[in-house]
Amino acid sequence: MLTNYHSHSHYCDGKGSLEEQVQGALAQGLRAFGFSSHCPVPFENKWSMKAERLGDYLAETKALKVKYEGQIELYTGLEVDFIPEMVGPKDFSMLDYCVGSVHYVGLNQFGQPWEIDGSSVEFLECLDTLYGGDIRVVIQKYYGIIRQMIETDPPQIMGHLDKIKMHNAARSLFDELESWYIAEVEQTLQTIAKAGTIVEINTRGNYKRSLDLYPSTWIIKRMRELQIPICINSDSHRPEEITASFPLAFDTARAAGYDAVRVLLEGKWQDVAI
Repeated sequence: MLTNYHSHSHYCDGKGSLEEQVQGALAQGLRAFGFSSHCPVPFENKWSMKAERLGDYLAETKALKVKYEGQIELYTGLEVDFIPEMVGPKDFSMLDYCVGSVHYVGLNQFGQPWEIDGSSVEFLECLDTLYGGDIRVVIQKYYGIIRQMIETDPPQIMGHLDKIKMHNAARSLFDELESWYIAEVEQTLQTIAKAGTIVEINTRGNYKRSLDLYPSTWIIKRMRELQIPICINSDSHRPEEITASFPLAFDTARAAGYDAVRVLLEGKWQDVAI
């Protein structure tokens, strides 16, 4: 059974309308599909939905649910940034679910929210300018924010858990098997396991950058040991990406010992065999 609850459209930085996303999901054989554009944030950036468009987004997703009833289950969500004391999942209680993600870690050298999901050039400039290149401090802050979200404002789905590793492709910043990094991940997984939050296996890094999945395979194995539920999402930004790299994600999940994924069907979260 195929589902995807992490997708983007022209309401944010994706390509294609919401209905084109639905048509793509149908063409790729999905049983259920979730809309999850980037949520509005209280500052300017290049990729989030504008606050004034949220009402239209909610109305359009509602209409599409009616139009495609009986063909595919549709759910209204957002990928919600957790920025302490600024924005988080609690601010969007009208949704069917949300994907909670950390894209910002403190402020950059210009006093603006520091985007860790942007260009590596900009990320490395800030890393060197403010932190003297000390990636360990930044990673500890990153995972600390994730734990704060899980403990104080938990989403249904944890988005791209180890996204911070993406900049290792531009410059070798750290080894994932260093003891301090493993300790940060372990503390975060323990927090997630206690909360019962679903962690997505996010395929975007693989099909866009030829990188490992988010999270890395060794983390997925540890998640299984801790009985953390998973779902498979592509973080699609175009309709044709909705099931991109899904075979790899399912194979990786099975190899880690998973025999089920947690999906939103018939209005409730439930485990289905893989």
